[in-house]
Amino acid sequence: MRFENGLAAAVYRIERIAAELAELRGWRRALAACLAGALSTLALPPYGFLPILFVTFPVLVWLLDGVGEPTRSRRRRVMWRAGLLGWWFGFGYFFMGLYWVGHAFLVEAEKFAFLLPLAVTLLPAGLALFTAAAVALARLFWFRGYRRVAVLAIAWTIFEWLRGHVLTGFPWNMIGQSFTASDALMQAGAMVGAYGLTFIALLVIASPAAFDSRVRAAQRGPGVELFAAPAIALAGLALIWLGGAARISAADFAAPAESGTSIRIVHPNTPFADNWNDSDRVLAIIGQLLRMSREPTPDRPDGIDGGTIVVWPENAVPVLLAREPYVLSAIGRVLPTGAKLIVGSNRGEADAEGPANHLRVFYNSLYVVDSAGAIAATYDKHHLVPFGEYVPLRHLLGRLGLRKLVQFQGSFETGPGPVTIELPDTPPVSPLICYEVIFPGGIVAPGTRPQWLVNITNDAWFGGSIGPHQHLSQARLRAVEQGLPLVRSANSGISAMIDPYGRLVKSLPLDTQGVIDATLPAALQPTLYARLGDAFLALLLIATAFAAAFGREPLKR
Repeated sequence: MRFENGLAAAVYRIERIAAELAELRGWRRALAACLAGALSTLALPPYGFLPILFVTFPVLVWLLDGVGEPTRSRRRRVMWRAGLLGWWFGFGYFFMGLYWVGHAFLVEAEKFAFLLPLAVTLLPAGLALFTAAAVALARLFWFRGYRRVAVLAIAWTIFEWLRGHVLTGFPWNMIGQSFTASDALMQAGAMVGAYGLTFIALLVIASPAAFDSRVRAAQRGPGVELFAAPAIALAGLALIWLGGAARISAADFAAPAESGTSIRIVHPNTPFADNWNDSDRVLAIIGQLLRMSREPTPDRPDGIDGGTIVVWPENAVPVLLAREPYVLSAIGRVLPTGAKLIVGSNRGEADAEGPANHLRVFYNSLYVVDSAGAIAATYDKHHLVPFGEYVPLRHLLGRLGLRKLVQFQGSFETGPGPVTIELPDTPPVSPLICYEVIFPGGIVAPGTRPQWLVNITNDAWFGGSIGPHQHLSQARLRAVEQGLPLVRSANSGISAMIDPYGRLVKSLPLDTQGVIDATLPAALQPTLYARLGDAFLALLLIATAFAAAFGREPLKR
């Protein structure tokens, strides 16, 4: 009897909160949604406080309960209210999760600081349109009890997928990224990918919203039935965790497999503003990189050998490397015979009708340089950062005075797409430059499967903010999705050797300088996600939609 009384009291308190939230109107409703969205960012790196989502997303559902029923005569009004509510939630979420983007406008403050207020508000406002559309769609098919949670999970996942693809996409800070707080939880990404993790997360974290006062109004007793949905959801989460833990334990029990390839990751921590300055500073930067590439370390007291692959960050050398034979020659003298260097550099091409030194087309590129100082392979970045590396509709917007944040006039050109670089005595590799690592499913070319991923980046744009931590977590998810180790060299971000389970084998944090010497972990067999991409997730969404549409109403009023 005491248990039933306590249970009834708990149900009553939760339903009082749900009812009060549903009754909010005007600015109070908008403020509650915005605060819930902002607090949700605590589940993302570097905080990783996943339990906060079990509060914030039920709040969103309960707020949605109060926008009215979408009858034929009121459908537009209800959809508008729901969409506005979703927009406020999304604005709070993206504002707090992406405030660090403003730091990029302070790198050259004299030119771009005036744009900072616009950047930190317009970007969240635009991204929040996707959450607004997701919430409005979900509210159109609203049900009672847990079924409305399932509908929200489906709609949210669809529009998160669209956010990752529309206008080249920006799939940063997806809800599923919160699962990177646990090595075991994020193993589910090997089956369903990052978008699938969002779907699973929403089914679980919004489950407390199964406490529906519309259902409870006709029910008597302590309401044990209302605990069924959260209990089942939490049990499912526990099974996902156990499955992930078992996957990792099995790999550790069998002893981690290694490829036999030695990697040296150079982490120079060069201040961004110094990169393209006077010639003395340029020579100092190149000299520092060369010394760090060859010097002995506790892990490699004899320095690198002929089987080593050295990795420098994005735009590591502040010159157009392919047009600097003396720099290439110096690299060749540092590398032992058979060793190779992976390095980021801008690449310029001359105008076909002009002089050879008149460069008109530029790429953000990655080179593989061999021990003879020759460029053995080139990769051009194909996923460029809007307004950072190119201006969308630049011919129109350029007339309005909008320019990109990089130093070259005009915009970078896009490369042909993902490639697999195959060189003698080197495991085939898929290169990713900076921003490209945030895109699930678009990182490996068809055909020969790479044995590892390399991600070069320069997170100096974002200083010591939370941005580099979020960037790293997305790189970890790509390793899990593909079952491939990932080597990450960041100028001033977080450099790391990541195994195919997304775990950090070795890493160097922000604001440090050093090198990582490690043996490349062996690749796994292609994961389900590597084979099917988002097709398996599409089947899950369809099955869940049918279950929600044709499921039995828990109670009739």
